[in-house]
Amino acid sequence: MSNKNDIIWVTGGSSGIGKATVEELIANEYYVAASSRRVSALDELKNKFNDQLLIAPMDVSKSNEVIAAYQSIESQFKVNCLINNAGITSFSEASKNSFAESDEIINTNLLGAIYAIQAVLPGMIERNEGTIINILSVAAIKVFENSSVYAASKAGLLAYSKVLREELRDNNIRVINILPGATKTPIWPNDALEKFSGRMMNPADIAKLIVDILNIKGNMVPEEVVLRPTKGDL
Repeated sequence: MSNKNDIIWVTGGSSGIGKATVEELIANEYYVAASSRRVSALDELKNKFNDQLLIAPMDVSKSNEVIAAYQSIESQFKVNCLINNAGITSFSEASKNSFAESDEIINTNLLGAIYAIQAVLPGMIERNEGTIINILSVAAIKVFENSSVYAASKAGLLAYSKVLREELRDNNIRVINILPGATKTPIWPNDALEKFSGRMMNPADIAKLIVDILNIKGNMVPEEVVLRPTKGDL
């Protein structure tokens, strides 16, 4: 359970791992702020949880919207934890990715996460505490065909956060990367979900692990956590 003045900010909080994390955090009596481009989905969450949830709609790929969302949240709470979850992909061969498609994936998955980190960092550094959790992908460390731009965005964030972690060691700020394998979320096309959902991980299980990690006390932090279905990658 968190201090009543503290809040956890979850980007991409309206579906998939993000939504499951919002729900699990609230079940454990944390105060949560959820962001997404999907305003109607955020409104549904708000109606479900009411005062337990603050919503901050934004397009994470637009730095001005990220800053505005952060300022709205920080005007009421202290953001003591950021969970970067917003992400998109295309499942296309590299030769078939359009410039616009590549821009959208990089701007959302990599730059969007960096924008959110840069928004919360000054407050965390000033308070000398904080946690940043990045939901990455095993595609950042293993080759999967038809995911080149997605893999580049996740590998880029992995490299960025490793440098960030070293820079923040004296500021009592934890930087944690979670790299899930195939998970049953709307990021997958319907035919893949129909064929493989029985092998995929459940977002709710990942959300429970995230809460367990947040609850770790003392001088210990799991910096890189790789998660895979029991039967392995698809």
